[in-house]
Amino acid sequence: MRAVIVAIGVAFLISLFCTPIAIKVFTRLKAGQPIRAEGPAMHQGKKGTPTMGGVVFILATVIAYVAGHLALTTLPDAQIAQVEPTITALVLLGLMVFSGAVGFIDDFLKVRKRHSGGLNKRGKLAGQILVGAIFGVVALYFPSSMTDVRGNATNTETVGSTMLSFIRDIPALEIGKIGAVIVIILVVMAATNGVNLTDGLDGLATGASVMVLAAYALIAFWQYRHWCADPNYPAGEYCYTVRDPLEIALIAGAAAGACVGFLWWNTSPARIFMGDTGALGLGGLIAGMAMSTRTILLLPIIGGLFVIITMSVVIQIISFRTTGKRVFRMSPLQHHFELAGWSEVNIVVRFWIIAGIGVAIALGLFYSEFLAAVS
Repeated sequence: MRAVIVAIGVAFLISLFCTPIAIKVFTRLKAGQPIRAEGPAMHQGKKGTPTMGGVVFILATVIAYVAGHLALTTLPDAQIAQVEPTITALVLLGLMVFSGAVGFIDDFLKVRKRHSGGLNKRGKLAGQILVGAIFGVVALYFPSSMTDVRGNATNTETVGSTMLSFIRDIPALEIGKIGAVIVIILVVMAATNGVNLTDGLDGLATGASVMVLAAYALIAFWQYRHWCADPNYPAGEYCYTVRDPLEIALIAGAAAGACVGFLWWNTSPARIFMGDTGALGLGGLIAGMAMSTRTILLLPIIGGLFVIITMSVVIQIISFRTTGKRVFRMSPLQHHFELAGWSEVNIVVRFWIIAGIGVAIALGLFYSEFLAAVS
């Protein structure tokens, strides 16, 4: 727990104090956010606000991960811990960094062209597929050879699983390694686009991501405390077959802390936007969290707000193409309420409540499954 707290604190402080520096740098470089002409009229006042702020909390998460590992070296020998960096960290941080890199290219092109159209849809889709495929393969084809700090209990799990999962792996839904890689690609695409579509109002995606990442930190730490690979865990007790759960909790906590620090400057009126750099980076990490904690089918509940907003876009497109009519005044959903007269702050706070409800339901399902199993 000490390592997770250290990672959260370091990430928060780096993000909080380095974001103003990023604001000055991006302002000097004239890296302002172009605003779509067809978007809500009230958004035109945000034109020129620095973008690509996701660079700050992505770097803060990586640095905090290192700081968390330094804290791990002080743990007493009686505790099992992943003192050395693992494949799990490579996959999770890799998904965050390289998904963020795809978003960075998109943001860079927007700034350079002074136009809201950056990387074309095919290019962005290709980048998401490539990142998902590379780290999906790493997650499925590199089993652990980790032992605890006393050299006991080798863990041979992979980061991902060849089975679909809800609270844990479902043996009846075995899909094989190739099928699992395809599922990982789809989850990465869904999560990155879901967060990206949600990132339309000041602080909305950032605050929702904090809740989702905090939930995964709690889930992973619970799995660590009831881990099948821990020789100190009572034999026969209900445990979780995952790989490196403490690593997962550490990274999820660090990312959540970094987002809280960034939210200080990103909340209304935002002084900086995360851009596609941050949105795709967070989406990639959230997808990795679902994969590594073996809770892929629980993700639509934990990230319920992202699902609702994504579905509003899908419904709008299908309705317009089939009937010529729009269901919403504008999509994504948050813009519908803007045009209905809601203030930006009201929309953000109420959508945060929806995000919190999804997280609460998911955590309740996760914990109730454990209680039902042990009883």
